[in-house]
Amino acid sequence: MSPFVVAVAEASHSERERQLADARLCSEGGLPDKSENCYRLSPSGVRRNMTKITKMRTIPNAMAALAVLMTISEASAADPMSAKDYEVVTQSAIVFAEHDGTKLLGDLYLPKGRAKPPVLVAIHGGGWQLGDRIFYQYWGPFLARRGYAVFAIDYRLGKPGAYPAAVYDCKAAIQFVRAKGADYGVDPERIGLIGDSAGAHLSSLLALAGDQFTAAYSGDPHAATPADVKAVVGFYGVYDMLAQWNHDLAVRPRDMIVEKFLGTAPTQNRRTYFEASPLSYATADRNKVRFLLIHGTDDDIVDSTTQSGAFLTALMQAQFFVRRIVILGAGHFWANEPFESDPSNYNATVAPQLLRFLDGSF
Repeated sequence: MSPFVVAVAEASHSERERQLADARLCSEGGLPDKSENCYRLSPSGVRRNMTKITKMRTIPNAMAALAVLMTISEASAADPMSAKDYEVVTQSAIVFAEHDGTKLLGDLYLPKGRAKPPVLVAIHGGGWQLGDRIFYQYWGPFLARRGYAVFAIDYRLGKPGAYPAAVYDCKAAIQFVRAKGADYGVDPERIGLIGDSAGAHLSSLLALAGDQFTAAYSGDPHAATPADVKAVVGFYGVYDMLAQWNHDLAVRPRDMIVEKFLGTAPTQNRRTYFEASPLSYATADRNKVRFLLIHGTDDDIVDSTTQSGAFLTALMQAQFFVRRIVILGAGHFWANEPFESDPSNYNATVAPQLLRFLDGSF
C-alpha cells in the first residue's frame, strides 16, 4: 500500500470540489493544490485503515505559509497502533458533581499498570438534546489500552441543560478530574478533552473560555479548581453558533438545535451567540491548547466549511497548534461506532493520527 499524505499547512479550508481533487492527489503521494492544516482523505470514497504517513509541516510567517515536505519511512516512523496494550479497568457511575438536584455521572477507563496516565474527559454529542456517556464505550477502552485514561461524562440535556447549564456541568467534570485525579491514579496536570458534535462544541468552548463561566455553582466543592486543558479532539463540531443557526434555518427549519440550546434567536440576542461560540475565543492571548479537528466531506447536519474550516482558519491566525483530518464521504454521527474489528470504519481510519496527536500533546 502506498503511503498517503497528511498535509499540514497554514491555509484556510478548501471547497468540496478542491477537497475531492486533492484527495486523489494525497492518495497517490502527491501534494494538494491547497494544503490544509491536517489534510487526510481516502481516495474514491473508500475508507481504509492506513498507518503509513507522509507529513508536510509549515513554518508560518506574517504574510503566508511556507510548506516543507517531510517523508517518514516505514522503518523510522513510530506506529502508535503498535504501542503496548494495557489491561483496561473501568469504574462506572462516578458522581463528579450535583447541579440543581441532578447527580452528574462519569465512567472512567484506566490503563492498568501505567502510572499517572494523561486523561481525556469525553463529552458526547447529540445536539445538546440527547446522548449518553455510553457513546464513548468504544473509544474509552481503545485509548485506555494505549495508555490514556478516559473519563466519559453525562451532562444535562434539553431544557435542564440549556445554555449555559451544560457548559457548567462539563466544566465541573474537568475540575473534578484535576482535584481528584491523583485519587484515581491519573495525572491531574495532563488533562485533555474529546468530544463529538455538540460535545466538540462544549469541549472547545471550555478549552478556550472556561474562565468565562464562573457565575454559577460557586458552591461546588471544586469550583475554585482550574479547568484548563492541554488538548482537544473534536469530531464534526459546532464552533460558530450563528453559522450553525443559519445552517439549521436553511436545511432543518423544524429542528433549530442551536436556538433550542441557547434559548433565543440571533434576531433577539446576538451576544449570546457570540459568547457561546468557541470561534469567538480563538485569540492569541488564549493560545495555550492544541486542537485536532476531524470531520467528513458529506456532513449535512454540521456544515464543515463554516464550522471546522472557519475554526481552523481562526486558530491558525492566532498561531495555535492545530491539525485537521478530513474524511472523504463521511457524514455525521459515527464517532460512537465500534471500530476495532472493522478497519474500514471511519474511527479506525483516524485512530493512528489521533494517537499521534495525543502523543505529541502530552
